[in-house]
Amino acid sequence: MKRVILAGALLLASATACLADGLFWVVGNRSTGKCEIVTSNPVIIGDIWFGDGPYRSKADAKLARSTIRACPRPGPDEDKDDDSAD
Repeated sequence: MKRVILAGALLLASATACLADGLFWVVGNRSTGKCEIVTSNPVIIGDIWFGDGPYRSKADAKLARSTIRACPRPGPDEDKDDDSAD
């Protein structure tokens, strides 16, 4: 019985990790003073002071970043850098 429970827990943990692929989060970085879009679930500690998401696409994350009051408006060169990273 313990083996079945352990196997179920491992299966659930691996399924959760697989579902996180392809998602995006908006993260406030205190050291740079910017909001960045990342592809891994952020850990809110140290310089990372907030995280919002997950979003299914990078476009959704960019739209969310533009509506968060704590995020400074990115300059045109920063948007161009974001687009080239796709």
